[in-house]
Amino acid sequence: MKRASLLRWETMLAAVLVFEFILFSTISPYFLNVDTLSDATFNFTERAIVALPLALLIIAGEIDISVAAIIALASVAMGLASAQGLGTASVAGVGLGTGFLAGCINGALVTLGRVPSIVATIGTMTLFRGAAYAVLGDRVLKDYPDSFAAFGQGYLVGPISIELALFAGFAMVFAVFLHRTRWGRAIFAIGANPVASRFAGVAVNRYRFALFALTGLFSGLAAVLLTSRLGSTRPSIAQGWELEIISMVILGGVSVWGGKGSIGGVVLAALVFGLVTFGLGLMNIPGIVMSIFTGLLLILVVAVPALLNRR
Repeated sequence: MKRASLLRWETMLAAVLVFEFILFSTISPYFLNVDTLSDATFNFTERAIVALPLALLIIAGEIDISVAAIIALASVAMGLASAQGLGTASVAGVGLGTGFLAGCINGALVTLGRVPSIVATIGTMTLFRGAAYAVLGDRVLKDYPDSFAAFGQGYLVGPISIELALFAGFAMVFAVFLHRTRWGRAIFAIGANPVASRFAGVAVNRYRFALFALTGLFSGLAAVLLTSRLGSTRPSIAQGWELEIISMVILGGVSVWGGKGSIGGVVLAALVFGLVTFGLGLMNIPGIVMSIFTGLLLILVVAVPALLNRR
C-alpha cells in the first residue's frame, strides 16, 4: 500500500514541486521572497483556470483545442464593448458570454454534428482566432474602465491575488464535483466506455455538450482576467496557450484516452509549470527554451505510461 501511494502520479508531482523549490531557491536569492512568489502566480493562474474544466472534458474522452482562440475572441468582444461605453460588470459579462457561446458551438458540432472533437475544435480554433484578427487587424484596444483592472491586477488578502483565490476556489469545487458526486462518476464512465454508459441510461451527449460549454465559459473568464491584467486587447492575445493548457492537464495525470484523472493532479501540474516558468525567467533563460521543455514534457508524459502499460 505504501509503495502504491509513493508511485501515485500526484505524489511524484509533489516531489517535483519540492525539488523545484529547492533548486530555484538555491540558484536565485529572490525566489523565496513572498512578494516575488505572489507575482509568480500570474504565470499560471489564467491557464490553470481553463485547465480545470478541460480536465473534465478530457476525462470524458473529448478535447478542446480552441480554448486560446476563445480567449482571444472574448477579449476582442470585451474591447469592443468597452469602446461603446459599457461599464466594468457589463464588459466582464460580455467576455463570459462570448466564451460560453463559443463553447456551445463546439458542443453542438460534436454532439449534434457528430464531428470528432479534435477536428471540430481545430476548425473553431482557426475560426475564432481568424474572427479576432478580422475585426481588429493591427489595432490595439485599450479603452477599459479603471475599475476593470481589479480582476487581473487586484489582491484579495495580502499577497494573495484575486486570480489565485479564484483558481483555488474553483479547484476545490471541481474536485468535489468530479470525485464526490454522481455527475463526476458519470464523466469517468463516459470516458471509459461511452457505449456502455448510454446503455446504463447516462445522457452522454448532454454531458459532453455541458462540458464543452463549461470549458468555453471558463475560457471567457480567463479572457477577463488576462485582458484586465494586460490592460489591452490584441488579436494575438493568448497565442499558443492551447498547448500549455493541454500540457497542464496531461501532466496532471489525466489520460488522453479518457476515463482517468484527478483535479489534484491538475492543480499540482499547474504549480509545477508556473514555478518552472518563473524560475527560468529569474535565470534569464529565453522563452523558446520553455516551449521546447513543454513539448518534450508532453511527449514524455504521454509516451512513458504507454510504454509501461505495454510491459
